[in-house]
This record gives sequence, C-alpha cells and structure tokens, in this order.
Amino acid sequence: MATGLLALLDDIAAIAKLAAASLDDVAAQASRAGMKAAGVVIDDAAVTPRYVVGLRPERELPIIGKIALGSLKNKLLYLLPLCLVLGYFAPGWITPLLMIGGVYLAYEGTEKLYNIFLPHAAPDHGNAVQGAKSDPIAIENEKVAGAIRTDFILSAEIMALTLSQVATSSPWTQAAVLAAVGVLITLAVYGVVGLIVKADDAGLVLARRSQPSLLRLFGRALVKGMPYCLKVLGAIGTAAMLWVGGSIVLHGLAEFGLDYPEQVIHEISDRIAHLAGHLSPLIFWLVTASMQAILAILLGLFAIVGANLLSPLVRALARGKDA
Repeated sequence: MATGLLALLDDIAAIAKLAAASLDDVAAQASRAGMKAAGVVIDDAAVTPRYVVGLRPERELPIIGKIALGSLKNKLLYLLPLCLVLGYFAPGWITPLLMIGGVYLAYEGTEKLYNIFLPHAAPDHGNAVQGAKSDPIAIENEKVAGAIRTDFILSAEIMALTLSQVATSSPWTQAAVLAAVGVLITLAVYGVVGLIVKADDAGLVLARRSQPSLLRLFGRALVKGMPYCLKVLGAIGTAAMLWVGGSIVLHGLAEFGLDYPEQVIHEISDRIAHLAGHLSPLIFWLVTASMQAILAILLGLFAIVGANLLSPLVRALARGKDA
C-alpha cells in the first residue's frame, strides 16, 4: 500500500516537473517570438495614438480599450486558429507569407519616408468621415473600426512571426505560445498607448499647481515634450519596420537557397565590427540592421511604383463592376 502510494506520488511529481518544463518552454519561446516581432510592436504603438486625436479627453481611454479588445479578438479568435491550421496542414506556406508581410512592412516604412521627404496630398479619410457624420458616437465607432482594421494587418505579421519561431513544436505548444504572445503584446502595446495619450493631461494637472516646484516644471516639460515624443516614437517605429521587413525577406531568401545577399551583409558587418574593438557586437548589429533597412527601402520603392501602376487598373475594374 505504502509502496503504491509512493509510486503514485513519484508519478505526480514527474508529471508536475514535465508540466513546469513545458510552461518554461512556452515562456521562453514566447519571449523569443515577442522579440522577433519588436519592430511591428513599436510601429503599432506609434500608429494607434492618432486614432484618438481630436476626441474628448474623457473618451480617449474607453476608445483605446475598445481598440485593445478588437486587437485581442483579431489575434485570438481569427489569427490564432488560422495560424494553427496553416502550421499543421501547410507549414511550407509560412515563409512565403512572412516574406509577403516583410514586403508590406518595407512598403509601409518607405511610404512614411516618402511622405517626410516628398510630401504629397493624400486622401484625408478621417476628416471626410467627420464631415459626413456629425454624430460623435458614429465618428468614434468609425475611428475604432479603422484602428482595428489597421491592427489586424499588424497583428497578422506578429502572429506569423511568432508561428515561424515555433513551427517545429507541437500544436499545443504553438497554440500556447501564440496565445501568450497575442495577449502580452496587446496588453503591452495598448497599456503604453494609454500612458502616451494621457501623459499630456497628467502634465497639465502638474503644470497648474499653485506653488512653483519641480513637479510643476516637470508637468510643463511633459505637455511641451509629448508632441516631440510621438514624433520620435514614430521615427523609431518606421526604422523598426524597415529593419524587420528587410531581415524577414533576407531570411526567407536564405531558406529558399538564395543566401548570397544575407552572406554579403554578414561579411560587411563583420569586417566593420572588427574595427570597433569592444563595441564590435553593437556595431555589427547596427551595420546589419542598417543594410537590411536599405534593402527594405529598395523593396518599398518597387512596391510603391507597382501600387501606383496598378491602382488605375483596379479603379477601372471597380468602375466596370459598378456599371
């Protein structure tokens, strides 16, 4: 009896150790996958605040909450099952889809650079919506819907990057890692967005203190500095998109046997890093990321030209269907 009880306890202990090891493995893989998606996450945090610009301050956090809920639905209800089906039945499609996502990131990043250096008129959808709808609730719902649509594209890239990191794991591990990354990234992104959006309000409260103090000076600095902070965040997001987009395309080409571009970048980075002494790891990463970003800009330029050439055809086909 005692022997049987001890054997049972040993079995329970072994199962507990196995479960703990599995959880550790999921946590480690989720952490690695989250790091791979860092560029998309930064851009997501940089893009979202513009959806609450011009709305009443008391509605900012509720709107961010709605967008965050929509982002969770995107990741957990739609993209997670799709990724599991793709990983089980068509794992060979993961790399091509990632490369398409990488080209999209290159296009988006290059388009932002294009707008900075060669500003051009773009359709102001937000103003058009506000002009067409005077109902604040309708305007708010339209902004939330637009933010969730944008989030879907960024979330798809995050989940695809995550899936690529756990493609050889079991379906249960894949599901756990995808869910963990989806939830944690959503909480992190929209938590940061909430802090960014309300930072100027907090600064205004501190700046209105009756007694001069460091807090009052800090509040004024916060109010004046937030627009610049958003610009810096946007610049970092653009740079991260280009770096991640270029690296995804390079890694995809290498998996298909075209590893020469990646080898050239590695050799150039290695030679330059050797000249930097103790800073060689940092210089190696900076040179590699910069060259990957340059590749992404070239890809983005081709994508912009292609989109401009195809857009008249698409509009013509749309008019033909309407007729």
